[in-house]
Amino acid sequence: MTEAQRQHRWRVILAFGLVYLFWGSTYLGIAIAVESIPPALMCGTRFLIAGTLMLIFLALRGRRILYSPEQLAKMAVVGILLLMGGNLTLSFAEQHVPSGLSALLIAATPLWFLVLDSLLLGDHRISQRGLAGLALGIVGVCVLLWPKLHAVNTIGRTELWWSLSLLFGSFSWALGSVLSKRWQSGADPFSSTAWQVVFAGIANMLFAIISGEFSRAVWTARGVGAVFYLIVCGSWIGYTAYIWLLEHVPTSKVATYAYVNPVVAVFLGWLVLHERVDHYILMGSAIVVASVILVTSAKIKKTNTVAEDLPAVEAAGD
Repeated sequence: MTEAQRQHRWRVILAFGLVYLFWGSTYLGIAIAVESIPPALMCGTRFLIAGTLMLIFLALRGRRILYSPEQLAKMAVVGILLLMGGNLTLSFAEQHVPSGLSALLIAATPLWFLVLDSLLLGDHRISQRGLAGLALGIVGVCVLLWPKLHAVNTIGRTELWWSLSLLFGSFSWALGSVLSKRWQSGADPFSSTAWQVVFAGIANMLFAIISGEFSRAVWTARGVGAVFYLIVCGSWIGYTAYIWLLEHVPTSKVATYAYVNPVVAVFLGWLVLHERVDHYILMGSAIVVASVILVTSAKIKKTNTVAEDLPAVEAAGD
């Protein structure tokens, strides 16, 4: 192995470590942030700061950031589906649902992605392995929710409904991902992402204003620190490492974050927030992780019988 190959290998290992750790820890960061800062205001603040600074940085680097109204409108739709439908739903849910369980339910996103990719793009057919992964994923979600399905008290029912909302959030994230893929227009991926983040920040902030969240916000050092962590480690470092990996490593390997991040989230939730990890969580997480492995390693067959790897999808908690 040459020195250049050795350095490249260590860069790949570092990038995977950053994605695994930082994207897995964003669930904990969100749970801490929404303790004192209402969800929409937290998301709006986070995304407006992250997206605006990203655009300024790209402009200073000479990257293209100006696009046609039609392109910007598509970026807005994708950004709102990803970071409002997906991330805002997650932030609201984590006021009632443990961060580890939230991460495991969000791990179902690749299952939605596989179905929507087949339905909306129209030229793909799900393989037998992918179908097996979908079926296994449904079983895993049922196991995770089983205690809440039998809950009779108000708290248990509230957790159940917000847990189910996470499935909607993961669907919104997958829909935004597929539309982003369908609407590819040759735009710079970094500037396109920056605009998506900015538009999501604006939408979340408008929601915060309409719902009166500013009057309920308490800007504690703990909450502000969590938002800062989400901006720097989740939106900047984690996403940059993810984009770099997509350019240097096969997507099937990059997609492994989808079943590593929930494990990291469950561990950190137990360690930092002392969240309960019972046998339903352990069994359900094993099933969900196995289903995601099946789906992300499956081949998507085109209608002309040419097979290709399922592309990696971004994590909803990034």
